[in-house]
Amino acid sequence: MTKEDKNSKILDSVFFPRLTEEQCHTVHEACLEIIEHVGVRLDLDEARDLLIKAGARIDENNLIHVPSNLIERALATAPKKVVLYDRDGNPAIPVEGHRCFYGPGSDCLNIIDHRSGKRREPLLKDMIEGVALCDSLSNIDFVMSMLLPSDVDKTLADRYQMEAMLSHTIKPIIFVSYEFQGCIDCVEMAEAAAGGPDELRRRPNVVCYINVISGLHHNKEALQKLFFLTSKNLPIIYAPSSTAGVTSPVTPVGSLALDYAGVLVGLVLSQLKSEGTPVIVSGMPPGHLDMRTMVSTYCEPERGLTQALAHYYDLPMFSLGGASESKTVDQQAGAEAALSLMAETLAGGNLIHDLGYLESGLTFSFSQLVICDEIVNWIKGFGRKFDVSGETLGRTIIAEVGPNGQYLNTEHTLKHYRERWYPELFERETYNSWLEKGGKSMDERSAEKVEDILAKPRRNSLSKKMKKRLQGTIKSVKSFDR
Repeated sequence: MTKEDKNSKILDSVFFPRLTEEQCHTVHEACLEIIEHVGVRLDLDEARDLLIKAGARIDENNLIHVPSNLIERALATAPKKVVLYDRDGNPAIPVEGHRCFYGPGSDCLNIIDHRSGKRREPLLKDMIEGVALCDSLSNIDFVMSMLLPSDVDKTLADRYQMEAMLSHTIKPIIFVSYEFQGCIDCVEMAEAAAGGPDELRRRPNVVCYINVISGLHHNKEALQKLFFLTSKNLPIIYAPSSTAGVTSPVTPVGSLALDYAGVLVGLVLSQLKSEGTPVIVSGMPPGHLDMRTMVSTYCEPERGLTQALAHYYDLPMFSLGGASESKTVDQQAGAEAALSLMAETLAGGNLIHDLGYLESGLTFSFSQLVICDEIVNWIKGFGRKFDVSGETLGRTIIAEVGPNGQYLNTEHTLKHYRERWYPELFERETYNSWLEKGGKSMDERSAEKVEDILAKPRRNSLSKKMKKRLQGTIKSVKSFDR
């Protein structure tokens, strides 16, 4: 069944598992075999030492072999629910079960300018506009940076992104950092905005998304970030990201087993470092390399397996949907966004990110994000719980109207017509009415909605004093002799 809180707009998804419990157990057994018998490479002495002290074995090739009892212990202590707060300290996103939340992605190298329709390199002001747009869209639950601005020092781009997100949205933030020091600086900025380290720890409104080379190779900076955030008791997204057919087996379940071996190793490390650390695991299908084009894909239909395994472990997850391989906002972009968002929702993905992505993650579009917002709105309408009672069944009004009457001017219609789903962007006019209003395409309407939102006064901005403090962090890093 579906449950929707009308106030919070939290959708508890209809669940469509792609793997059975038995199949999930088989994949789990494969993960344990990979971890214990193949071994994993850890590029940080502290991580290797921690596992060896706990009972893992290191071989002559410097690979760590982790026994299954450490996996089981970590699964027992890792929290099954992670609550993310808004900037004001109010609980906003309970990441658990089949509850679904939606947001954009990060770090696109290009933007399709909604004003000109041209693809170009993004600027810092584009990212600020994108954050403000996300803050205003009712079906976007969390914010990511979306763009990699080209007009700032690339080595400091993650700090500029964090400053923009903290300054221009109240919603929970998922951030990335390009090296370990960037993670430290971003957390420092979040602590300042929250009122201090203790306040951020109690009511975390930021989560670091840590990309790991692959399930069997955990790079130094990923492990450094893991331990740093664990020491702060802040939530972590730890996601090995292989490419099926290149860095993992081409088969969907084979690439899943390899990636999730890495997920479980990260989980063990987090719990050994600090038992009870909140970890959000990967719910993303390992992307595969299209062997015809050599493009790493985002929108393949082999979805739902990773989510099924995360649900098997009963762990909160970071998922992916709303992206497209299309190069522009067109029919393919709309179709792939709708299909992937529905698939991810039915699979019970929790934090579903990458809404607004085009060109296989290389380009972002505000217009596409607005379209995705409307698609999610439709999905929530599809997934809502129905009241089946005497009033909604309309027995009395059916008897009153009879076989030859109509319901248009009845009190029953007046009372209930607003309960039906109405679009905000999708078009329902008659043909002539549509022409009279300009005969605009979906792309044109979405671009206009973007501009309407951005033309309004910014809401939820931080005080000038706090913005100046956050910008001071960037200036201090720039002036430091690195």
